[in-house]
Amino acid sequence: MSGTFVGMPAFPEAARAAVGDQTLRGNLRHATHTIRAKRAKAVAEVSDWDQLREAGKRIKDHTLRHLDRYLVQLEERVTAAGGTVHWAADAEEANRIVAALVAETGESEVVKVKSMATQEIGLNEALEAEGVRAYETDLAELIVQLGKDRPSHILVPAIHRNRGEIRDIFRREMSEWGRPAPEGLTDTPAELAEAARVHLREKFLRAKVGVSGANFMIAETGTLVVVESEGNGRMCLTLPETLISVVGIEKILPTWRDLEVFLQTLPRSSTAERMNPYTSMWTGTTDEDGPRAFHLVLLDNGRTDTLADEVGRQALRCIRCSACLNVCPVYERAGGHAYGSVYPGPIGAILSPQLRGTASEIDASLPYASSLCGACYEVCPVAIDIPEVLVRLRERVVEGGPVVRDGNRVVLRPAKGHAAERAAMRAARWAFARPGALRAGQRLASRTRGLHPRTLPGPGRAWSATRDLPAVPAEPFRDWWQRTHGGEEAK
Repeated sequence: MSGTFVGMPAFPEAARAAVGDQTLRGNLRHATHTIRAKRAKAVAEVSDWDQLREAGKRIKDHTLRHLDRYLVQLEERVTAAGGTVHWAADAEEANRIVAALVAETGESEVVKVKSMATQEIGLNEALEAEGVRAYETDLAELIVQLGKDRPSHILVPAIHRNRGEIRDIFRREMSEWGRPAPEGLTDTPAELAEAARVHLREKFLRAKVGVSGANFMIAETGTLVVVESEGNGRMCLTLPETLISVVGIEKILPTWRDLEVFLQTLPRSSTAERMNPYTSMWTGTTDEDGPRAFHLVLLDNGRTDTLADEVGRQALRCIRCSACLNVCPVYERAGGHAYGSVYPGPIGAILSPQLRGTASEIDASLPYASSLCGACYEVCPVAIDIPEVLVRLRERVVEGGPVVRDGNRVVLRPAKGHAAERAAMRAARWAFARPGALRAGQRLASRTRGLHPRTLPGPGRAWSATRDLPAVPAEPFRDWWQRTHGGEEAK
């Protein structure tokens, strides 16, 4: 999707290094436990949460089935309201469009609202290559940018940093990007927030170009919606003369009424708030109010390919709330950087391999970055069955098969390193299809249980190195059933 994470090792290797970082694990444990406890309390206030969840799922599924129609309708409405719509097939085209639009203004800097889509395509790096500096204005994104770091969480990109680390970053780096940090800055939240506010204020007032994403786009009216908690988004969306929004094509909703569902579920699932402090909506341009030029860049970048998979397409329902990250035992211990993508956690484990394909080592490993416990599915406000998609992607990695890439149907070859797994699954399929062979194998395993090793040999070591082999029972279930039920044969 971009060059930002090129060179990352496969998930198991990256996670092994992260698990050994005690400071990182402490930061993650404290933050994720706090967020999910607050979320649970906020969700419990809503008596019809399950109905809202189902409604959100159905709205998104309906939209994805008719995405072509709603995108055309959106383009018509945005254009009629004075905006300009651009279509980008991939990251390279999107970056080229945005860079050209900025160049037309003659400006050399832009202010940005927090946007996963622009991180996905590596827009900041692309603009820098063209001599344009992009300033992140979300507090957590600012911390990541100043620290020359990478985001590690969808909602809280600097979740892996503690207050002391943030203070040191501000003291060391702020002067290189603009107004320096105050003398004697401490690590109290109020002082850190005030330092960021003062640092950013001059950029808001000076910038002529703003860049954003959007949480939702309304096809019926051509309206874009950004929800946030700090007010920086409102400044970026209203003060610049030119606004450029880069938005994934799946962020569309058919009608204004549909938005009502998500404005209840998103804030509770993300920030544990009843509603977002700032909900900004704009439709095209208006004389003497807000930007004079508005450009909407509709980004595909693998989304149409994902849509072609009947199981995997449910990942496109995602509203980027990050609830799945905060309950995931794997994310809590490994952190977001181990996923090698701007989309970490359970949703990243199913979204990145579909958007980017599974050809690289990191993308082929992501479907295995899960215990399949199902906690992510339980908290998802649009009911994405992440474990189901993970299993689907594991099958794709091991077996290969037909997929759609760049709009063309191709046949993937099985990934390297899974020959033993394929052989084991084929042997299991053969045995389960032959009851007599299965019964004989179970009895043999029970009678030789004292000779079984505690770890598997050969390629199986990769599996048993991090798991305990299940103990074989002293008696197979069928034999127990016969003995305890008077000789009745198990059905």
